[in-house]
Amino acid sequence: MVSASGGSDWQRLDPRMLAVTPLRQLAGFLPVIVAVLVIGSEENFGGRVYGLLVGVLFVLIAGTLRWFTTRYRISSDRVELRSGLLFRSARSIPRDRIRTVDVTAGLVHRLFRLSVLKIGTGERADGVESRELTLDAIATSEADQVRQRLLDPSAGSRERETVARAVEELAALRWSWLRFAPLTVSSLVALGAVGGAFAQLVNDVGAETVGVGKVGKRLTTAPLWLGVTVLTSLILLVALVGSVLVFIEAWWGFQLVREPGGTLRIRRGLLTTRSVSLEERRLRGIEVVESPLLRAGRGARTVAVATGLGGRRSHGRGTLLPPAPRSEAHRVSGLVLGKTPSPTNTPLRRHPRAALRRRLVRGTLPVMATAGALWFAPAPAWATWVALGLLPVTVLLAGDAYRNLGHALTGRYLVTRHGAGVRATVALQRSGVIGWTVSQSLFQRRLDLVTVTATTAAGHGAYAIIDVTTSEGLAVARQAVPELLDPFLA
Repeated sequence: MVSASGGSDWQRLDPRMLAVTPLRQLAGFLPVIVAVLVIGSEENFGGRVYGLLVGVLFVLIAGTLRWFTTRYRISSDRVELRSGLLFRSARSIPRDRIRTVDVTAGLVHRLFRLSVLKIGTGERADGVESRELTLDAIATSEADQVRQRLLDPSAGSRERETVARAVEELAALRWSWLRFAPLTVSSLVALGAVGGAFAQLVNDVGAETVGVGKVGKRLTTAPLWLGVTVLTSLILLVALVGSVLVFIEAWWGFQLVREPGGTLRIRRGLLTTRSVSLEERRLRGIEVVESPLLRAGRGARTVAVATGLGGRRSHGRGTLLPPAPRSEAHRVSGLVLGKTPSPTNTPLRRHPRAALRRRLVRGTLPVMATAGALWFAPAPAWATWVALGLLPVTVLLAGDAYRNLGHALTGRYLVTRHGAGVRATVALQRSGVIGWTVSQSLFQRRLDLVTVTATTAAGHGAYAIIDVTTSEGLAVARQAVPELLDPFLA
Protein backbone atom coordinates (compact mmCIF):
# COMPACT_ATOMS: atom_id res chain seq x y z
CA MET A 1 0.00 0.00 0.00
CA VAL A 2 2.73 2.48 0.95
CA SER A 3 5.01 3.38 -1.89
CA ALA A 4 8.61 4.11 -1.16
CA SER A 5 9.19 6.12 -4.26
CA GLY A 6 5.86 7.83 -4.71
CA GLY A 7 5.26 6.12 -8.04
CA SER A 8 1.99 5.50 -9.86
CA ASP A 9 0.62 2.91 -7.42
CA TRP A 10 -2.80 4.54 -7.22
CA GLN A 11 -5.47 2.37 -5.59
CA ARG A 12 -9.24 2.27 -5.57
CA LEU A 13 -11.41 2.14 -2.51
CA ASP A 14 -12.77 -1.23 -1.42
CA PRO A 15 -15.24 -2.56 -4.05
CA ARG A 16 -17.69 -3.44 -1.28
CA MET A 17 -18.55 0.23 -1.07
CA LEU A 18 -20.60 -0.35 -4.25
CA ALA A 19 -23.12 -2.03 -1.93
CA VAL A 20 -22.60 0.31 1.04
CA THR A 21 -23.19 3.57 -0.81
CA PRO A 22 -26.65 2.66 -2.24
CA LEU A 23 -27.83 1.33 1.14
CA ARG A 24 -26.75 4.49 2.96
CA GLN A 25 -28.34 6.76 0.40
CA LEU A 26 -31.58 4.77 0.43
CA ALA A 27 -31.67 5.14 4.21
CA GLY A 28 -31.41 8.89 3.75
CA PHE A 29 -34.34 8.81 1.37
CA LEU A 30 -36.63 6.97 3.80
CA PRO A 31 -38.17 10.14 5.32
CA VAL A 32 -38.92 11.48 1.83
CA ILE A 33 -40.42 8.15 0.76
CA VAL A 34 -42.62 8.04 3.86
CA ALA A 35 -43.73 11.62 3.27
CA VAL A 36 -44.72 10.86 -0.33
CA LEU A 37 -46.49 7.56 0.38
CA VAL A 38 -48.24 8.50 3.64
CA ILE A 39 -48.83 12.23 3.51
CA GLY A 40 -49.08 12.73 -0.24
CA SER A 41 -52.50 13.45 -1.66
CA GLU A 42 -54.16 11.24 -4.25
CA GLU A 43 -53.95 13.98 -6.84
CA ASN A 44 -50.97 13.34 -9.13
CA PHE A 45 -49.78 10.64 -6.73
CA GLY A 46 -48.33 8.54 -9.53
CA GLY A 47 -46.30 11.46 -10.83
CA ARG A 48 -44.83 12.06 -7.40
CA VAL A 49 -43.80 8.44 -7.03
CA TYR A 50 -42.27 8.44 -10.53
CA GLY A 51 -40.29 11.61 -9.77
CA LEU A 52 -39.14 10.12 -6.49
CA LEU A 53 -37.91 6.93 -8.17
CA VAL A 54 -36.04 8.92 -10.80
CA GLY A 55 -34.35 11.01 -8.10
CA VAL A 56 -33.37 7.93 -6.10
CA LEU A 57 -31.97 6.25 -9.22
CA PHE A 58 -29.96 9.35 -10.11
CA VAL A 59 -28.40 9.54 -6.63
CA LEU A 60 -27.57 5.83 -6.65
CA ILE A 61 -25.84 6.10 -10.02
CA ALA A 62 -23.85 9.12 -8.81
CA GLY A 63 -22.76 7.20 -5.71
CA THR A 64 -21.69 4.23 -7.81
CA LEU A 65 -19.65 6.43 -10.14
CA ARG A 66 -17.72 7.71 -7.13
CA TRP A 67 -15.99 4.36 -6.78
CA PHE A 68 -14.85 4.36 -10.42
CA THR A 69 -13.51 7.93 -10.23
CA THR A 70 -11.79 7.87 -6.82
CA ARG A 71 -8.13 6.97 -6.39
CA TYR A 72 -5.79 7.34 -3.43
CA ARG A 73 -2.09 6.83 -2.80
CA ILE A 74 0.00 6.70 0.38
CA SER A 75 3.66 7.32 -0.38
CA SER A 76 6.62 7.77 1.92
CA ASP A 77 6.09 11.53 2.21
CA ARG A 78 2.41 12.28 1.53
CA VAL A 79 -1.17 11.02 1.25
CA GLU A 80 -3.01 11.87 -1.97
CA LEU A 81 -6.66 11.60 -3.02
CA ARG A 82 -8.19 12.17 -6.46
CA SER A 83 -11.90 12.09 -7.21
CA GLY A 84 -14.56 13.43 -9.55
CA LEU A 85 -15.78 12.77 -13.08
CA LEU A 86 -16.81 16.12 -14.56
CA PHE A 87 -15.15 18.22 -11.86
CA ARG A 88 -11.84 16.65 -10.88
CA SER A 89 -10.45 17.18 -7.39
CA ALA A 90 -6.91 16.41 -6.22
CA ARG A 91 -5.86 16.78 -2.59
CA SER A 92 -2.73 15.80 -0.71
CA ILE A 93 -1.38 15.97 2.85
CA PRO A 94 2.32 15.71 3.78
CA ARG A 95 2.77 12.85 6.22
CA ASP A 96 4.79 14.99 8.62
CA ARG A 97 1.75 17.32 8.94
CA ILE A 98 -0.69 14.58 9.93
CA ARG A 99 -2.08 15.16 13.43
CA THR A 100 -5.15 12.91 13.65
CA VAL A 101 -6.23 9.63 12.07
CA ASP A 102 -9.82 8.76 13.00
CA VAL A 103 -11.49 5.46 12.10
CA THR A 104 -15.31 5.30 12.13
CA ALA A 105 -17.76 2.66 10.95
CA GLY A 106 -21.52 3.04 10.77
CA LEU A 107 -23.95 0.17 10.93
CA VAL A 108 -23.93 -0.42 7.16
CA HIS A 109 -20.13 -0.22 7.01
CA ARG A 110 -19.82 -2.75 9.82
CA LEU A 111 -22.08 -5.21 8.00
CA PHE A 112 -19.56 -5.23 5.14
CA ARG A 113 -16.49 -5.01 7.42
CA LEU A 114 -15.55 -1.58 6.12
CA SER A 115 -14.37 1.59 7.84
CA VAL A 116 -14.03 5.28 7.07
CA LEU A 117 -10.54 6.70 7.56
CA LYS A 118 -10.27 10.46 8.24
CA ILE A 119 -6.80 11.95 8.03
CA GLY A 120 -6.42 15.49 9.32
CA THR A 121 -3.74 18.07 10.06
CA GLY A 122 -5.75 20.18 12.51
CA GLU A 123 -4.90 23.30 10.49
CA ARG A 124 -7.40 26.08 9.84
CA ALA A 125 -8.14 28.50 7.08
CA ASP A 126 -10.16 31.60 8.09
CA GLY A 127 -11.34 29.85 11.24
CA VAL A 128 -12.66 26.79 9.38
CA GLU A 129 -11.28 23.28 9.60
CA SER A 130 -9.21 22.36 6.56
CA ARG A 131 -6.70 19.87 5.20
CA GLU A 132 -8.63 16.68 5.90
CA LEU A 133 -8.85 13.63 3.65
CA THR A 134 -11.54 10.99 3.96
CA LEU A 135 -11.12 7.47 2.61
CA ASP A 136 -14.66 6.04 2.46
CA ALA A 137 -14.41 3.11 2.55
CA ILE A 138 -11.56 0.64 3.08
CA ALA A 139 -11.38 -2.74 4.80
CA THR A 140 -11.46 -2.53 8.60
CA SER A 141 -8.27 -4.55 9.06
CA GLU A 142 -6.49 -2.45 6.47
CA ALA A 143 -7.72 0.79 8.08
CA ASP A 144 -6.05 -0.11 11.36
CA GLN A 145 -2.76 -0.86 9.62
CA VAL A 146 -2.88 2.44 7.73
CA ARG A 147 -3.65 4.29 10.98
CA GLN A 148 -0.57 2.80 12.68
CA ARG A 149 1.73 3.60 9.76
CA LEU A 150 0.56 7.19 9.43
CA LEU A 151 0.87 7.95 13.15
CA ASP A 152 4.10 6.00 13.66
CA PRO A 153 6.29 6.09 10.51
CA SER A 154 8.74 3.61 12.05
CA ALA A 155 6.00 0.99 12.43
CA GLY A 156 6.45 -0.15 8.85
CA SER A 157 10.01 -1.28 9.52
CA ARG A 158 9.14 -3.32 12.62
CA GLU A 159 8.22 -6.90 12.82
CA ARG A 160 4.49 -7.52 13.08
CA GLU A 161 4.89 -9.16 16.48
CA THR A 162 6.58 -6.04 17.83
CA VAL A 163 3.86 -3.75 16.55
CA ALA A 164 1.11 -5.93 17.99
CA ARG A 165 2.56 -6.16 21.50
CA ALA A 166 0.28 -5.51 24.47
CA VAL A 167 -1.12 -2.03 25.00
CA GLU A 168 -1.66 -0.31 28.36
CA GLU A 169 -5.29 0.15 29.31
CA LEU A 170 -5.89 3.47 31.08
CA ALA A 171 -9.69 3.38 31.40
CA ALA A 172 -12.70 1.31 30.37
CA LEU A 173 -16.47 1.78 30.58
CA ARG A 174 -18.19 1.02 33.86
CA TRP A 175 -21.94 0.59 33.80
CA SER A 176 -22.28 2.51 37.07
CA TRP A 177 -21.48 5.63 35.00
CA LEU A 178 -24.94 5.39 33.45
CA ARG A 179 -26.18 7.51 36.35
CA PHE A 180 -24.45 10.48 34.73
CA ALA A 181 -26.31 10.07 31.42
CA PRO A 182 -29.29 12.30 32.39
CA LEU A 183 -26.85 14.92 33.69
CA THR A 184 -25.23 15.67 30.33
CA VAL A 185 -26.34 18.52 28.09
CA SER A 186 -25.53 16.58 24.89
CA SER A 187 -27.98 13.83 25.81
CA LEU A 188 -30.73 16.35 26.51
CA VAL A 189 -30.06 18.17 23.21
CA ALA A 190 -30.16 14.89 21.26
CA LEU A 191 -33.36 13.92 23.04
CA GLY A 192 -34.89 17.29 22.25
CA ALA A 193 -34.07 16.84 18.57
CA VAL A 194 -35.74 13.40 18.55
CA GLY A 195 -38.77 14.78 20.39
CA GLY A 196 -39.05 17.66 17.94
CA ALA A 197 -38.91 15.30 14.97
CA PHE A 198 -41.63 13.10 16.54
CA ALA A 199 -43.82 16.13 17.21
CA GLN A 200 -43.41 17.27 13.60
CA LEU A 201 -44.36 13.79 12.38
CA VAL A 202 -47.47 13.80 14.57
CA ASN A 203 -48.38 17.23 13.24
CA ASP A 204 -47.93 16.15 9.61
CA VAL A 205 -49.64 12.76 9.81
CA GLY A 206 -52.28 13.79 12.32
CA ALA A 207 -52.69 13.07 16.01
CA GLU A 208 -55.59 10.69 15.45
CA THR A 209 -53.48 8.55 13.11
CA VAL A 210 -50.92 7.77 15.79
CA GLY A 211 -53.56 7.38 18.49
CA VAL A 212 -52.76 10.33 20.76
CA GLY A 213 -55.89 12.33 20.14
CA LYS A 214 -57.95 10.72 22.94
CA VAL A 215 -55.09 11.11 25.39
CA GLY A 216 -54.98 14.82 24.64
CA LYS A 217 -58.72 15.18 25.19
CA ARG A 218 -58.52 13.37 28.53
CA LEU A 219 -55.72 15.61 29.71
CA THR A 220 -57.62 18.75 28.76
CA THR A 221 -60.70 17.63 30.71
CA ALA A 222 -58.73 16.45 33.78
CA PRO A 223 -57.91 18.75 36.74
CA LEU A 224 -55.02 21.11 36.14
CA TRP A 225 -52.79 19.58 38.84
CA LEU A 226 -53.31 16.09 37.41
CA GLY A 227 -52.52 17.19 33.85
CA VAL A 228 -49.36 19.01 34.94
CA THR A 229 -48.23 16.02 37.04
CA VAL A 230 -48.83 13.50 34.25
CA LEU A 231 -47.13 15.66 31.63
CA THR A 232 -44.12 16.38 33.87
CA SER A 233 -43.73 12.71 34.79
CA LEU A 234 -43.94 11.68 31.13
CA ILE A 235 -41.31 14.23 30.11
CA LEU A 236 -38.96 13.14 32.91
CA LEU A 237 -39.43 9.47 32.03
CA VAL A 238 -38.76 10.02 28.34
CA ALA A 239 -35.74 12.22 29.18
CA LEU A 240 -34.32 9.58 31.51
CA VAL A 241 -34.74 6.67 29.10
CA GLY A 242 -33.63 8.68 26.08
CA SER A 243 -30.49 10.03 27.73
CA VAL A 244 -29.49 6.52 28.86
CA LEU A 245 -29.97 5.17 25.33
CA VAL A 246 -27.93 8.02 23.84
CA PHE A 247 -25.17 7.38 26.40
CA ILE A 248 -25.11 3.64 25.62
CA GLU A 249 -24.94 4.20 21.86
CA ALA A 250 -22.13 6.75 22.15
CA TRP A 251 -19.95 5.05 24.78
CA TRP A 252 -20.58 1.32 24.29
CA GLY A 253 -17.28 -0.58 24.50
CA PHE A 254 -15.35 2.54 25.53
CA GLN A 255 -11.66 1.95 26.06
CA LEU A 256 -8.75 4.35 26.49
CA VAL A 257 -5.37 2.73 25.85
CA ARG A 258 -1.77 3.79 25.41
CA GLU A 259 -0.29 2.10 22.36
CA PRO A 260 3.37 1.42 21.55
CA GLY A 261 5.01 4.47 20.06
CA GLY A 262 3.31 6.92 22.44
CA THR A 263 -0.22 7.08 21.02
CA LEU A 264 -3.45 7.41 22.99
CA ARG A 265 -6.39 5.64 21.38
CA ILE A 266 -10.07 6.04 22.27
CA ARG A 267 -12.53 3.43 20.97
CA ARG A 268 -16.29 3.59 21.53
CA GLY A 269 -19.71 3.28 19.92
CA LEU A 270 -22.51 0.73 19.56
CA LEU A 271 -24.15 1.30 16.18
CA THR A 272 -21.42 3.57 14.87
CA THR A 273 -17.96 2.64 16.12
CA ARG A 274 -15.39 5.40 16.50
CA SER A 275 -11.64 5.22 16.97
CA VAL A 276 -9.63 8.39 17.65
CA SER A 277 -5.84 8.37 17.92
CA LEU A 278 -3.85 11.10 19.63
CA GLU A 279 -0.06 11.30 19.69
CA GLU A 280 1.20 12.04 23.18
CA ARG A 281 3.89 14.32 21.81
CA ARG A 282 1.01 16.58 20.68
CA LEU A 283 -0.44 16.62 24.19
CA ARG A 284 -0.07 19.92 26.06
CA GLY A 285 -2.35 19.29 29.03
CA ILE A 286 -5.70 18.11 30.34
CA GLU A 287 -8.98 19.91 31.00
CA VAL A 288 -11.55 18.61 33.50
CA VAL A 289 -14.98 20.12 32.76
CA GLU A 290 -17.89 20.03 35.20
CA SER A 291 -21.26 21.25 33.93
CA PRO A 292 -23.86 22.28 36.56
CA LEU A 293 -25.75 18.97 36.40
CA LEU A 294 -22.55 16.92 36.50
CA ARG A 295 -21.30 18.96 39.44
CA ALA A 296 -24.49 18.20 41.33
CA GLY A 297 -23.83 14.48 40.77
CA ARG A 298 -20.08 14.83 41.46
CA GLY A 299 -19.22 13.96 37.88
CA ALA A 300 -16.91 15.45 35.25
CA ARG A 301 -15.58 15.07 31.72
CA THR A 302 -11.91 14.77 30.75
CA VAL A 303 -10.69 16.53 27.60
CA ALA A 304 -7.23 16.54 26.06
CA VAL A 305 -5.49 19.84 25.37
CA ALA A 306 -3.49 18.95 22.28
CA THR A 307 -2.33 20.43 19.01
CA GLY A 308 -4.03 19.36 15.80
CA LEU A 309 -7.46 18.65 17.29
CA GLY A 310 -9.08 21.82 15.96
CA GLY A 311 -9.86 23.61 19.24
CA ARG A 312 -13.56 24.36 19.71
CA ARG A 313 -14.32 22.76 16.34
CA SER A 314 -12.79 19.43 17.33
CA HIS A 315 -16.23 17.70 17.38
CA GLY A 316 -15.34 15.75 20.53
CA ARG A 317 -12.05 14.32 19.22
CA GLY A 318 -10.24 15.30 22.40
CA THR A 319 -12.71 13.68 24.81
CA LEU A 320 -10.75 11.09 26.76
CA LEU A 321 -13.47 9.90 29.11
CA PRO A 322 -17.29 9.78 29.13
CA PRO A 323 -19.16 11.57 31.92
CA ALA A 324 -17.75 9.80 34.99
CA PRO A 325 -17.13 10.37 38.70
CA ARG A 326 -14.93 13.38 39.41
CA SER A 327 -12.36 11.18 41.13
CA GLU A 328 -12.14 8.97 38.02
CA ALA A 329 -11.67 12.03 35.79
CA HIS A 330 -8.73 13.18 37.93
CA ARG A 331 -7.29 9.64 38.05
CA VAL A 332 -7.34 9.30 34.25
CA SER A 333 -5.87 12.79 33.90
CA GLY A 334 -2.95 11.76 36.09
CA LEU A 335 -2.38 8.55 34.10
CA VAL A 336 -2.42 10.40 30.78
CA LEU A 337 -0.05 13.09 32.04
CA GLY A 338 2.12 10.57 33.89
CA LYS A 339 1.71 12.42 37.19
CA THR A 340 0.33 11.06 40.49
CA PRO A 341 -1.59 12.77 41.94
CA SER A 342 -3.03 14.51 38.92
CA PRO A 343 -2.15 18.21 38.46
CA THR A 344 -5.87 18.88 37.86
CA ASN A 345 -6.55 17.82 41.46
CA THR A 346 -3.86 19.94 43.10
CA PRO A 347 -4.88 22.55 45.75
CA LEU A 348 -5.29 25.98 44.17
CA ARG A 349 -4.56 29.47 45.46
CA ARG A 350 -7.68 31.50 46.17
CA HIS A 351 -8.14 34.86 44.47
CA PRO A 352 -8.56 38.10 46.45
CA ARG A 353 -11.92 39.19 47.91
CA ALA A 354 -11.96 42.05 45.43
CA ALA A 355 -12.74 39.47 42.74
CA LEU A 356 -15.89 38.50 44.69
CA ARG A 357 -17.00 42.14 44.97
CA ARG A 358 -16.48 42.56 41.22
CA ARG A 359 -18.68 39.57 40.45
CA LEU A 360 -21.40 40.72 42.83
CA VAL A 361 -21.48 44.14 41.19
CA ARG A 362 -21.53 42.67 37.68
CA GLY A 363 -24.34 40.28 38.66
CA THR A 364 -26.61 42.61 40.61
CA LEU A 365 -26.19 45.93 38.81
CA PRO A 366 -27.92 44.88 35.53
CA VAL A 367 -30.82 43.37 37.51
CA MET A 368 -31.29 46.53 39.57
CA ALA A 369 -31.07 48.71 36.48
CA THR A 370 -33.68 46.59 34.69
CA ALA A 371 -36.00 46.67 37.70
CA GLY A 372 -35.65 50.47 37.98
CA ALA A 373 -36.39 50.93 34.28
CA LEU A 374 -39.50 48.74 34.54
CA TRP A 375 -40.68 50.63 37.65
CA PHE A 376 -40.68 53.98 35.87
CA ALA A 377 -41.76 52.58 32.48
CA PRO A 378 -45.41 51.95 31.56
CA ALA A 379 -45.10 48.25 32.40
CA PRO A 380 -47.11 45.95 34.71
CA ALA A 381 -46.06 46.04 38.36
CA TRP A 382 -45.40 42.31 38.39
CA ALA A 383 -42.63 42.75 35.78
CA THR A 384 -40.58 44.75 38.29
CA TRP A 385 -40.96 42.07 40.96
CA VAL A 386 -40.02 39.36 38.47
CA ALA A 387 -36.81 41.25 37.67
CA LEU A 388 -36.05 41.68 41.38
CA GLY A 389 -36.68 37.96 41.86
CA LEU A 390 -33.57 37.30 39.77
CA LEU A 391 -31.34 38.93 42.39
CA PRO A 392 -30.88 35.75 44.53
CA VAL A 393 -29.96 33.80 41.39
CA THR A 394 -27.34 36.31 40.28
CA VAL A 395 -25.88 36.50 43.80
CA LEU A 396 -25.57 32.71 43.94
CA LEU A 397 -23.93 32.63 40.49
CA ALA A 398 -21.51 35.38 41.55
CA GLY A 399 -20.54 33.44 44.66
CA ASP A 400 -20.12 30.24 42.66
CA ALA A 401 -17.96 32.03 40.08
CA TYR A 402 -15.70 33.34 42.85
CA ARG A 403 -15.37 29.95 44.54
CA ASN A 404 -14.33 28.44 41.22
CA LEU A 405 -11.43 30.87 40.76
CA GLY A 406 -8.00 29.48 41.46
CA HIS A 407 -4.52 28.84 40.07
CA ALA A 408 -1.32 27.02 40.93
CA LEU A 409 2.11 26.04 39.62
CA THR A 410 2.95 22.39 40.12
CA GLY A 411 5.99 20.79 38.56
CA ARG A 412 5.76 21.12 34.78
CA TYR A 413 2.17 22.41 34.76
CA LEU A 414 0.29 25.66 35.13
CA VAL A 415 -3.14 24.95 36.63
CA THR A 416 -6.03 27.41 36.38
CA ARG A 417 -9.72 27.11 37.17
CA HIS A 418 -12.72 29.37 36.59
CA GLY A 419 -16.34 29.34 35.48
CA ALA A 420 -19.82 30.27 36.66
CA GLY A 421 -21.98 27.16 36.54
CA VAL A 422 -19.68 25.27 34.19
CA ARG A 423 -16.36 24.84 36.03
CA ALA A 424 -13.23 24.08 34.01
CA THR A 425 -9.89 23.07 35.52
CA VAL A 426 -6.94 23.12 33.09
CA ALA A 427 -3.46 21.70 33.66
CA LEU A 428 -1.30 23.20 30.91
CA GLN A 429 2.33 22.26 30.27
CA ARG A 430 4.54 25.23 31.01
CA SER A 431 6.66 24.32 27.98
CA GLY A 432 3.53 24.62 25.83
CA VAL A 433 3.02 28.32 26.68
CA ILE A 434 4.19 30.44 23.74
CA GLY A 435 3.05 33.84 24.96
CA TRP A 436 1.26 35.88 27.61
CA THR A 437 -1.56 38.41 27.37
CA VAL A 438 -1.95 40.75 30.34
CA SER A 439 -5.22 42.71 30.31
CA GLN A 440 -6.70 45.13 32.84
CA SER A 441 -9.98 46.97 32.50
CA LEU A 442 -10.77 50.28 34.18
CA PHE A 443 -12.64 48.58 37.02
CA GLN A 444 -9.88 45.99 37.46
CA ARG A 445 -7.34 48.77 37.72
CA ARG A 446 -9.27 50.39 40.57
CA LEU A 447 -9.24 47.06 42.44
CA ASP A 448 -5.60 46.22 41.55
CA LEU A 449 -6.74 43.13 39.63
CA VAL A 450 -5.48 41.75 36.34
CA THR A 451 -6.23 38.89 33.96
CA VAL A 452 -3.19 36.94 32.76
CA THR A 453 -3.79 34.67 29.77
CA ALA A 454 -1.42 31.93 28.66
CA THR A 455 -1.31 31.53 24.88
CA THR A 456 -0.70 28.08 23.43
CA ALA A 457 -0.99 26.30 20.10
CA ALA A 458 -3.20 23.60 21.63
CA GLY A 459 -6.81 23.29 22.72
CA HIS A 460 -8.75 26.56 22.80
CA GLY A 461 -5.53 28.51 22.21
CA ALA A 462 -5.65 30.55 25.43
CA TYR A 463 -6.20 29.80 29.12
CA ALA A 464 -6.65 32.63 31.60
CA ILE A 465 -5.97 33.34 35.25
CA ILE A 466 -8.84 35.73 35.90
CA ASP A 467 -8.97 38.55 38.47
CA VAL A 468 -5.73 37.95 40.33
CA THR A 469 -3.71 40.72 41.97
CA THR A 470 -1.33 42.44 39.59
CA SER A 471 1.83 41.46 41.46
CA GLU A 472 0.80 37.82 41.84
CA GLY A 473 -0.38 37.48 38.24
CA LEU A 474 2.91 38.80 36.85
CA ALA A 475 4.88 36.65 39.29
CA VAL A 476 3.03 33.49 38.17
CA ALA A 477 3.68 34.32 34.51
CA ARG A 478 7.39 34.91 35.15
CA GLN A 479 7.76 31.74 37.21
CA ALA A 480 5.79 29.56 34.78
CA VAL A 481 7.91 30.48 31.75
CA PRO A 482 11.10 32.26 32.84
CA GLU A 483 12.42 35.09 30.65
CA LEU A 484 9.33 35.13 28.36
CA LEU A 485 7.73 38.11 30.10
CA ASP A 486 10.88 39.89 31.34
CA PRO A 487 11.53 42.02 28.21
CA PHE A 488 8.05 43.50 28.39
CA LEU A 489 8.27 44.19 32.12
CA ALA A 490 11.57 45.98 31.59
